[in-house]
Amino acid sequence: MSHDSHTMHFEYNVEGGNFTRAGYASSEIKKILKQLNVDMGIIKRTVVACYEAEVNVVAHAFSGTIYVDVSTESITIRLVDEGPGIPDIDLAMQEGYSTASSKVREMGFGAGMGLPNIKKNADKLEISSEVNKGTTLEITMFFN
Repeated sequence: MSHDSHTMHFEYNVEGGNFTRAGYASSEIKKILKQLNVDMGIIKRTVVACYEAEVNVVAHAFSGTIYVDVSTESITIRLVDEGPGIPDIDLAMQEGYSTASSKVREMGFGAGMGLPNIKKNADKLEISSEVNKGTTLEITMFFN
């Protein structure tokens, strides 16, 4: 991605275990994309993918940072978390697979649909993870 003057950068912090704030970054991103008159369908997919990723950080990690780059062609959302990491990404990508605690499940999260939903909604998804270190998700959406 070219870092020209038309690229906007945003950054949000995510606190592990704080479900009341889960979705804050997603709603901020939604506002930004609406102001830029991005297609509603793309906004919806972006918000779903970002929200799922944000909830994953809250449910599984100690903390995380969301880096957002918006250019004229695309939006890239990079979530970097510090946490347990994902030992088996292929397994984690399967619908219904979850390592969420029962406490998290009782709150209605951790159904094991997060990563599959992100993949379904994102134009491009890259995941890298290191056990006991953390996980990085890069979600890219193209505007046209």
